[in-house]
Parts: sequence; structure tokens; C-alpha cells
Amino acid sequence: MAAPPAIDVDGLRVVRGGRVVLDALSLAVPAGTVTGLLGPSGSGKSTLLRAIVGVQVVEGGTVTVLGLPAGSAGLRARVAYATQAASVYDDLSVHENLAYFAAVLGTPAAGDVERVLREVGLTGEAGDVVGRLSGGQRSRVSLAVALLGAPELLVLDEPTVGLDPLLRAELWDLFHRLAGSGKTLLVSSHVMDEATRCDDLVLLRDGAVLARATPAELLARTGAADAEEAFLRLVRTAP
Repeated sequence: MAAPPAIDVDGLRVVRGGRVVLDALSLAVPAGTVTGLLGPSGSGKSTLLRAIVGVQVVEGGTVTVLGLPAGSAGLRARVAYATQAASVYDDLSVHENLAYFAAVLGTPAAGDVERVLREVGLTGEAGDVVGRLSGGQRSRVSLAVALLGAPELLVLDEPTVGLDPLLRAELWDLFHRLAGSGKTLLVSSHVMDEATRCDDLVLLRDGAVLARATPAELLARTGAADAEEAFLRLVRTAP
């Protein structure tokens, strides 16, 4: 018997500012995988992620996460969410931010903070005030906060934006190690070359699922040489 999906979205409809952002969107994300949510800016990626973590008002449909309705109190320690904007305190150091959030989560601060600092490559900046860091470094601090504790699902909104190629590659390696340990990751990106780093792909356009496939299936289906060209071919042939 197949395991239930980590995320099950059925007929989701979201309207913001009088505009339909997501319309009758359905999607299932298998547990223990790195699923990439790809699409251009304005395609509805961030809105979908917000609905999954339970902070988006929806007009219709259902979103079930780890067997519970999205936003349920029982999911607070099981789901981690990193937004595009760094959700940390600029007047605290990197270590102070992590120690604070570890205390909020009720995790053993010392070992957990050191672990996530290593994982995101910020050990050398642990004492630096966050407000003085670069944009990419601040994004890494937010990612480190999301990794605190033992979340079963990580929802990451463009976590590699502004990072150099080496660090991006290291973070994708980390994402796959986390999936290998049983965690589920849903990672959004508008950078199409990151598609090949995912186990499974969901391509969004105008609030609808344009395609769902593995990277190999996507290239085979379109006959394209890379994910960007595959996306363009799908757009051109869409009804």
C-alpha cells in the first residue's frame, strides 16, 4: 500500500485583490522527496506555499499536510517555512537569532544551533549582526532557522536566490541528505536550471499546474535540451 502524500492539495482556489491567483489547483507531494515548484514570477508559487503552511486565506478547496488540515496547531513543530524575505532580527547576531528561535521551538539550543550553522555554511559568521550581512547571508540565516528542531516537512520559498553557485550546490546537496533521512522538501524557484536537482517537478503558470514530471520525464516529453527550453515549449503548446 502506497504511503499517503506529505502534501495533498485538492481544488485550491485563492483570490487576492480581486484577482484569481490559484484556480482549482490540485497537487500531491510524496513524502521523503525534494519536489521543485518552478515557474516565472507571478505564477502563484508563493501563494501556494503560503496556503500549504496555513497562512493564506483560501476561497475553496482543501490543503492537507502530514494528514492534518494546513495550519493546524499539531503541525507547528512538524512543518518549517522559510520565506523569500529573511524572517530574522537584524539587531541580533546570527547565533543570537538561532538561540532565540531554538528556545521558541523548545529544542536543545547548543547542539542544534551549531548543527544548522554548519549545514548552511555560517559558522564563521555566527557572531555577526544579521543587519550587516549580505542579502544571501541573511537568507541563509532564515534557512538555518527553518532547519532547527526536527521538522518533517520543509517549505522553502526560493532559498537559493542571491547565492553563489558553489553555495547553491552545497545547499541542494543538503536538501537531498535531508530527504534521504525521511524529510519532505518543497522548494520553489524561478531558476530553471535548478529543475535537474529535484526528484520531482511541478511547473506553474498563471496559477495552474502546467506540468508534473521528473526532470528526465520533462525533457523526454518535450524533446528539449534543458528545463528552461522544456518550459518554453510547454507554454507554446498549452491550450
